[in-house]
Amino acid sequence: MTITVFGYSASTYSIVIFHILKELGLSYEVVQPSSFEEIKSPDYLATKHPFGRIPSLSDDGFHIYESRAIARYLINKYQGTKTSTVLIPSDVQKAALVDQFISVEASYYTQHLGKLIYQLIFKKRHGGEPDLKAVNEAREELVKTLDVYEKLLEGKDYLTGEFTLADLLHIPATFYAINVAGEGDLWSKRPNVSRWWKNISERECWKTLSVNIN
Repeated sequence: MTITVFGYSASTYSIVIFHILKELGLSYEVVQPSSFEEIKSPDYLATKHPFGRIPSLSDDGFHIYESRAIARYLINKYQGTKTSTVLIPSDVQKAALVDQFISVEASYYTQHLGKLIYQLIFKKRHGGEPDLKAVNEAREELVKTLDVYEKLLEGKDYLTGEFTLADLLHIPATFYAINVAGEGDLWSKRPNVSRWWKNISERECWKTLSVNIN
């Protein structure tokens, strides 16, 4: 079995896949594109990702792209084979709730958080200056989302009650926002959200990854 992830080690979407692989107890190798031009090259578009994005994954000749699709593939194929970690339950209703919160994460959480960390972190790293209007707008939308999360997490340690893929998908971008961008107050001032973040960010698999993120 040879699993190869094509992606950047600093990319939140690639880090999601690394984390899942570790939770499932799978070994893998990482191939980082040498340049932005490479992921737009005809060969990359034809064999890795037709929209010139990362990550994509190869598993013994099977190729798949888009992080959430990759996540579900790995879980469907390997969950329970190496570790006891359950990221998507077999129970139909529990699995439906995981999908529900994955949709919430994509639509209301990561959409706004991604804009925030792009402006405050990645734009700076590429020599630009953050658009403060865009920062404030993203922060305002994220505040609304976190207020809803505070209610959703009442009496729960995790979004569905147990740690699942839905929680895991939140981790890399939130880590960047709190530990690199200095936006931690958005999470710490909400007791339920703060407890949830502590629970998901202290998983051993995540801690082994996070030491190399800055």
